[in-house]
Amino acid sequence: MSNMQVNNPLHGVKLEQIVTELAAHYGWEELSFRININCFKSDPSVKSSLKFLRKTPWAREKVEALYINTFC
Repeated sequence: MSNMQVNNPLHGVKLEQIVTELAAHYGWEELSFRININCFKSDPSVKSSLKFLRKTPWAREKVEALYINTFC
């Protein structure tokens, strides 16, 4: 059973960690250019981004893909 996540680079990485690391790496302005969503443009914060991304699967997929391309 432990081999199921071998090829998943996001295994064990929480969404909060993803957003925090991307914001620290790119900054909110650059992040909003790379992924065009309002939670990165208008009064951005980790908390508001998490709230939006948990409700919006397509946006979460884009954020996770950027994280993988940047850090993995």
